[in-house]
Amino acid sequence: MKFICDRPSLLDAVNLVSGVVAPRSPRPQLTCVKLRAAIEGKVGTLSLSATDGEIFLSLTSSRVDISEPGEALIPADKLRQIVAAEDADNTLTITVEKDICEIRGADARFKIFGYPASDFPPAPAFPEDEKNVFSISAGDLRELVQRTVFAAARETSRYAINGVLLKRDGKKLEMVATDGRRLALARATASAAAAGTASCIVPTKALSLALKLMTDDEQRVHVALQGTQILIAFGDTDDPARAILTSNLVEGAFPPYEDVIPKDQDKKASFTRDALMSGVRRAALLTNEESRGVRLSIDTERLRLSSRAPEMGEAEIDVPVTEFTGDAIEIGFNPNFITDALKVMGDANIVIELKASNKPGLIRSGNDFLYVVMPVNLQ
Repeated sequence: MKFICDRPSLLDAVNLVSGVVAPRSPRPQLTCVKLRAAIEGKVGTLSLSATDGEIFLSLTSSRVDISEPGEALIPADKLRQIVAAEDADNTLTITVEKDICEIRGADARFKIFGYPASDFPPAPAFPEDEKNVFSISAGDLRELVQRTVFAAARETSRYAINGVLLKRDGKKLEMVATDGRRLALARATASAAAAGTASCIVPTKALSLALKLMTDDEQRVHVALQGTQILIAFGDTDDPARAILTSNLVEGAFPPYEDVIPKDQDKKASFTRDALMSGVRRAALLTNEESRGVRLSIDTERLRLSSRAPEMGEAEIDVPVTEFTGDAIEIGFNPNFITDALKVMGDANIVIELKASNKPGLIRSGNDFLYVVMPVNLQ
């Protein structure tokens, strides 16, 4: 195998696929990136693939000049380090013979010992059956993921909430995440989907990788559910820069999240998102691990945010209320939980709905996003 490639493009691709590579594995092949150079018609393409046994990522680039097609399996860390270090070169020449990879720059030559390409697991094929496939713009899918993945559990014995629930009913899409103290729900509409319903729990690692692959809001993304896996193809089949991400699904049953969403809130306050974000961030400056809550005192005139931390001090910030209905109320929230949600809200105006100081709060942004957050006790 021999080809000349654009170094910045190769580095971007190597960095992306390296995010999948297993850092340690009894199978050294899983610490590698598979390179495949091919010529189809008059077009040369270079594919890079990596897997940790749970997630499989394949990227394809046409910014390559191929002299000899072929395949190679190269340790990911050394490949990434060498391509990154050759920052004075715009192009690199890569040759592979008998599992030895040679990388040449203008004034440097490196040899890396690899493995037989046949030792690498085969790439999952994107299904042609459209029964469990839907299409959506990258911009809409990115918004769905960003509005939910932050609320998923990081470390918990309840394995099912370590992922994000994806539900489809015809073209209607819904993603839900919770860590037991908060819940984020986002909705969108697919551009194409078969009739019927489907649901699965997607690992947060796979969704975080998907976010890095969505660089063009107008690009079409195709999502398929196949057995215990989800496959996400970025770009159509004729796209020379197509990427395919495959992940095992999280096992288990997602909790009945509909039961958590409050339905009898009788106090509603409207705010501009930026003003509320600024107020919460400033109030959070005088909190610590022992007193990490911020008190919200809301009435028809204003929202007063207050916080205090022993041996540090106190803060008091007033935020204007656009509209308020119901009786005045005081309630405490973890400020990080509030700002996490505000950061992913696109609307300029948001609504907070409350019932009592010991009941969960509900934050809405438009018709496509809601966020449930449990209160904290304040002394």
